[in-house]
Amino acid sequence: MAKRDFYEILGVAKNATEDEIKKAYRKLAMKYHPDRNPDSKTSEEKFKEGKEAYEMLSDPQKRDAYDRYGHAGVDPNMGGGGGGGAGFADAFGDIFGDIFGGGRGRSNGPQVYRGADLRYNLEISLEQAANGFDTTIRVPSWDECDTCHGSGAKPGTQPVTCTTCGGHGQVRMQQGLFSIQQACPKCHGTGKMIPEPCTTCSGVGRIKRNKTLEVKIPAGIDDGMRIRSSGNGEPGVNGGPPGDLYVEIHIKQHPVFQREGDDLHCEMPISFVKAALGGDIEVPTLSGKASFTIPEGTQSGKTFRLRSKGVKGVRSGYAGDLFCHVVIETPVKLTDKQKELLRDFEQLTVEGGAKHNPQSKTWMDKVKKFFE
Repeated sequence: MAKRDFYEILGVAKNATEDEIKKAYRKLAMKYHPDRNPDSKTSEEKFKEGKEAYEMLSDPQKRDAYDRYGHAGVDPNMGGGGGGGAGFADAFGDIFGDIFGGGRGRSNGPQVYRGADLRYNLEISLEQAANGFDTTIRVPSWDECDTCHGSGAKPGTQPVTCTTCGGHGQVRMQQGLFSIQQACPKCHGTGKMIPEPCTTCSGVGRIKRNKTLEVKIPAGIDDGMRIRSSGNGEPGVNGGPPGDLYVEIHIKQHPVFQREGDDLHCEMPISFVKAALGGDIEVPTLSGKASFTIPEGTQSGKTFRLRSKGVKGVRSGYAGDLFCHVVIETPVKLTDKQKELLRDFEQLTVEGGAKHNPQSKTWMDKVKKFFE
């Protein structure tokens, strides 16, 4: 039986590019591979036929001979064999290599890994957060071993090439359709073995030390925000770049203020006499003292707003506000004279009618209506 045309088998034109031929073969192989069709003799034959076509057309010299002389121009003994052409795993290697972290372009040496990021929790006061400041922190770090200078080997000795991966740092495992490249289990991806480890660092090539870093805390920073210190995380592996250090801000609880975004809130206790008669009152702010006048007859829970007395956030063009919430304080530990005066005062307000206690009057009217 005469052989079919290789281009016809793959379903490509005679002027097809290498990529088009490879894509066509991938499609055919995925459809007819024996692992996917274990009981189909027809699929097995089509897979072998496609493999032979790909091996011939993927080799520039064989393709040229085939284009000139047809099947007679190529050695029939090469058909379907595993010799000169590219195989199934090679055609799919770039796909599975990218998925599993290995591709063929990365197999020429040990894999490079970026160092891990680190986090440092920094607790500061509300005043420090509002105004900003410079500080220093001490963080754990890995430095090159002074004894082996980073090689991990005992002085006078050298690391040797890993015998399992040949120094590539990776090994390829193939099973059925899949060709997976992974870190060498013997050298853990370094490509090197250390027969005599350095006694100072135990063969790691680096030792742990604390280092001091200067950190600039910007004015207006808020709780939970992070400052990135580039390159001050853990060092990379096999020459990879270091990670970053993230300084996470935690603001201590303030005895007077509660922060809400760029605004501040505080409770302001006043006597019932001050609330009844009104007058000037002085309150603290982050930038000093401020005063304002409360009107006569101020009720508990009333809120006064002091504009621009809050915090100017790191991304804000102006400062927030300060909200003062009035809390009327009931006097305690009264003397007999004070109690007598209060009873007289209560009697006078009752005689004066509902005009002195409008909220109580309104509430009592609602209660009466409810029970009716």
